[in-house]
Amino acid sequence: MSIKKQFLKSKDLYKVTWNIDKKIADGAESIALAGDFNGWNETTDQFTKMKSGGFKITLELPKEKQYQFRYLVDGTTWVNEKECDGYTPNEFAEENCVLSL
Repeated sequence: MSIKKQFLKSKDLYKVTWNIDKKIADGAESIALAGDFNGWNETTDQFTKMKSGGFKITLELPKEKQYQFRYLVDGTTWVNEKECDGYTPNEFAEENCVLSL
């Protein structure tokens, strides 16, 4: 898994790309990105499945903010990003990933 952040001066925001490699995807059919930036919607931001078997998604997000997020694999299993900027407890006695821009 990885996160790439690129500041876009022309738009004054960040282009953020999340990649999940084939080993981590482990045969998943679908992966959604849910977070406070999309109201924790489990269907809005779907990863694209790559020919390699991995998954990828890119979003543009405002700068100078922190976002919480998690991955939802096959609509049933929540997974955290190991390369996020930190973690914060959530109301389900688990942790959300933190993305700082």
